[in-house]
Amino acid sequence: MKKTIRVISYLLVFCLIFSLSSALWTVSAKDDEVVLRICNWEEYIDEGEWDEDEVIDLDSGDIFGENSVLDDFSDWYYEVYGKKVRVEYSTFGTNEDLYNMLTLGDVYDLVCPSEYMIMKLMADGRLYPLSDDFFDENNEHNYYINGVSPYIRNIFETHDINGETWDKYAAGYMWGVTGFVFNPDEVSYEEASTWHLLDNSNYYRQITVKDNVRDTYFAAVGALKSDLLTDPSFVSSEDYLERLQDEMNDTSPEMIEKVQEYLQSNKDNYYSFETDSGKTDLITGKVVANYQWSGDAVYTLDQAELDDYYLEFAVPIESTNVYFDGWVMLRSGVEGDSDKQHAAEAFINFMSRPDIAIRNMYYIGYTSVIAASEDGRILEYADWNYSAEDDEEDTVEYSVANFFAGEGDDPDDYVITIPEDQLRRQMVAAYPSEDILNRACIMVYFDSDVSEKTNQMWINVRCYNIRNVPAWAWVLAVIIICLTVFFLIRSRRLKNEEYGDERTRMRKDKD
Repeated sequence: MKKTIRVISYLLVFCLIFSLSSALWTVSAKDDEVVLRICNWEEYIDEGEWDEDEVIDLDSGDIFGENSVLDDFSDWYYEVYGKKVRVEYSTFGTNEDLYNMLTLGDVYDLVCPSEYMIMKLMADGRLYPLSDDFFDENNEHNYYINGVSPYIRNIFETHDINGETWDKYAAGYMWGVTGFVFNPDEVSYEEASTWHLLDNSNYYRQITVKDNVRDTYFAAVGALKSDLLTDPSFVSSEDYLERLQDEMNDTSPEMIEKVQEYLQSNKDNYYSFETDSGKTDLITGKVVANYQWSGDAVYTLDQAELDDYYLEFAVPIESTNVYFDGWVMLRSGVEGDSDKQHAAEAFINFMSRPDIAIRNMYYIGYTSVIAASEDGRILEYADWNYSAEDDEEDTVEYSVANFFAGEGDDPDDYVITIPEDQLRRQMVAAYPSEDILNRACIMVYFDSDVSEKTNQMWINVRCYNIRNVPAWAWVLAVIIICLTVFFLIRSRRLKNEEYGDERTRMRKDKD
């Protein structure tokens, strides 16, 4: 009996030791794992599980999305750095949604807002700077700094908030310009090549615009200042791009009022204010033109083409917005945690690896800021997508040197032979021509005072416009009010008379 008790005691001790060891090992394993909290746009990263016929068969080798990019990043990070990372991934629908999420207390390490929201987060002091190691061009794993387009890099290095350039805090992800996707059977290219398409009464209730104040304000300014922006003396001025940016970001009280009046007077011309539904409305024929970001323009053109329905893309002659979405680290997430910062910067670099950049471009339709000209695969992918067939007749030579070529590069190395119709289709949307980029400017952020005024303007536009009430309705309303007052007074007078009669009768009865 004693022997049995002794054996049982040994077994209990062994189990206890094993349990403690297992618990300690689990805690140690968790302590060794970096949790990276990322918030990105909806459907804005490759989720893998491609069909077999979706292989991108470049001459340099096939690219295929078997697993999600997030899973591939975790594997790559462990392989390169010997440390486990677990990504907690969330999404947002608009820049304003993201800002509200952060204001309400949501905590992330890495987020991907658009340019004007990056500026606002910088101004608010919410961002944490990228490390010096991130910019080390001798590090073979620093795919971003070694691959970002010279054009994009110049934008980041020459624009600042409160004296600090954007590149100190932000790394680009996707970029493009704004314009109109349109049905060429209904709308001419000339009509679609001006912001005045927004007030073209020939297309009553057949145009969609963006359901956010920044993009639609920008477009309205372009229409209102069309004469100035296309004036030869303005376009040929030495400081043209600076003046263009100032004009397109005019937030004077007078301009805000003009924009409100313009949008209110033309809102009935629009089929809808939308964020995502405009693509489908155009493809299904509900509308003839859609104010769109070039990345979504590529998607719309591709989807329509599947049904042998050919749409086109045009950029207004007055101006366009060069936009980008970029990765930024939040101070509330990574500050004081070197492991999180390292993982966040590694994630940016992994997203910038040419094959991963290609996978993301293929999946979402937008254009990566990565050129990686020495690698060659990004240019090869552009050629794979848009070059003309060998036996095609109506072709043109299209230069993408403005995006790919760096200092000392030969521009002739960045010319793609494309079908002529691509000058109004996917190619020009994915990689805008030099002519388009020469009239492209940044949409800057609004400070709190201007934001309050433009937001109120937007509320006035989106809600019912009392100033559009016709004169006869005002007359009818006044008549109704007068009649209502008359009957109220008359009713009260009758009640007073009845009350007086009742009191008289009561006195007589008392007497």
